[in-house]
Amino acid sequence: MTRPPIDAAHWGRRLAALAAGRRVPGASLGILRLRPGGEDELAEAACGVLNRDTGVETTTDSVFQIGSITKVWTTTVVMQLVDEGLLSLDAPVAEVLPELRLTDPDTAKRVTMRHLLTHTSGIDGDVFTDTGRGDDCLEKYTAVLADVAQNHPLGATWSYCNSGFSLAGRVIERLTGRTWDAAMRERLFAPLGLRRTITLPEEALLHRAAVGHVSAAGAEPARAAVWQLPRSVGPAGLIGSSAADVLAFARLHLTGGRTPGGERLLSGTSAAAMAAEQAQLPDTRTLGDSWGLGWFRLTWDGRRLIGHDGSTIGQNAYLRLLPDEGLAVVLLTNGGDTDGLYEDLYREVFAELAGVATPPPLRPPDEPVAVDAERHLGVYERASSLLEVVRGADGPVLRTTVTGPLASMVPDTVTEYPLAPVEEDLFVARDPGTGHWMAVTFYSLPTGERYLHFGVRATPKVA
Repeated sequence: MTRPPIDAAHWGRRLAALAAGRRVPGASLGILRLRPGGEDELAEAACGVLNRDTGVETTTDSVFQIGSITKVWTTTVVMQLVDEGLLSLDAPVAEVLPELRLTDPDTAKRVTMRHLLTHTSGIDGDVFTDTGRGDDCLEKYTAVLADVAQNHPLGATWSYCNSGFSLAGRVIERLTGRTWDAAMRERLFAPLGLRRTITLPEEALLHRAAVGHVSAAGAEPARAAVWQLPRSVGPAGLIGSSAADVLAFARLHLTGGRTPGGERLLSGTSAAAMAAEQAQLPDTRTLGDSWGLGWFRLTWDGRRLIGHDGSTIGQNAYLRLLPDEGLAVVLLTNGGDTDGLYEDLYREVFAELAGVATPPPLRPPDEPVAVDAERHLGVYERASSLLEVVRGADGPVLRTTVTGPLASMVPDTVTEYPLAPVEEDLFVARDPGTGHWMAVTFYSLPTGERYLHFGVRATPKVA
């Protein structure tokens, strides 16, 4: 089916109108469509400001933090090393990093790269320890993991794990003899011709760089006090990029690993493995219905997509690829109700450009559901988060407390969410700042341990 050309001016107007309605200070949108036998279509749009304190205008060449979309880039370099025969996904990471120590010695011996890339290692995922700005930051971070609790047994469930990607970055360093930052530049940024993609703050100074904006209890977005997470989190979430550069990376995966000039940067086998199902999820309602290597996997209107989102301090990014249409869409933002903007905009973009209906947002059922929530009451805890499910006046309430290094980076450390039941072990909680509903899933491991899944993290019940 031949699709009409992408109307960049139209999408620029829609971006500006929808962003204003969601109080998003600045945003950049990119849409890429491959045309077999012809030139690719690339449409770009930008609106708002990069920094409300300075009023610097957002342009299409502005650089935003793409957060955890970085994980797909890190995975791509890992898969290059697999292609080169330097690494096996299913060999113990300790074969490359014999110095690896974890609180569970058995996990330290058996954890593989596949566990890291699919978030199934059980290493507590939200360890944001700052190990300095030096080139040895990932080496030092790997040593820190010796004191990090095992969140769940190896391979027993799925829980979003930033720590695993910092560890994967250290493997890249050991096998390439380069820092993670240098390896990314040499193996991806340069071959793809990316001129506005960075990993370090001193590189951001060379570009029109966005700053994050945060809102306390739904207040007007204000500039965040912290610009970037520690360098030790680099492989999990520190890439900054323009919309066009992100789409150039996405194109690599739409073409099975080839650059626009036909050079192969990644084998077709590895590109396909990244998009194929590798792990099932306890919560299929928040990000995707399954996980690949790096990518999460979604089904919209019967069509298969892959993608990833990213969140840093007041910046959020959204990337979706529809391979059967040769279509990729990225949205980069710097505060406000960015999830609402994403939902509004992508609903229109995918309907008009691909005839795909996006699923309706999660919400409570129209008719109240009666469930016994007593067995879910208690305390659940992991690194950076204390979760308490308590009795409220009108039913169970989830109280979350941010702990550890993250507590100094967010405006509110304690939030309470009244829980509305959907079914026996599934509830929804409403974000007080945006009004969006989020899934809260309770479940047990095969060995009986109880877990709460919220914010795509599995948190064990401790009391």
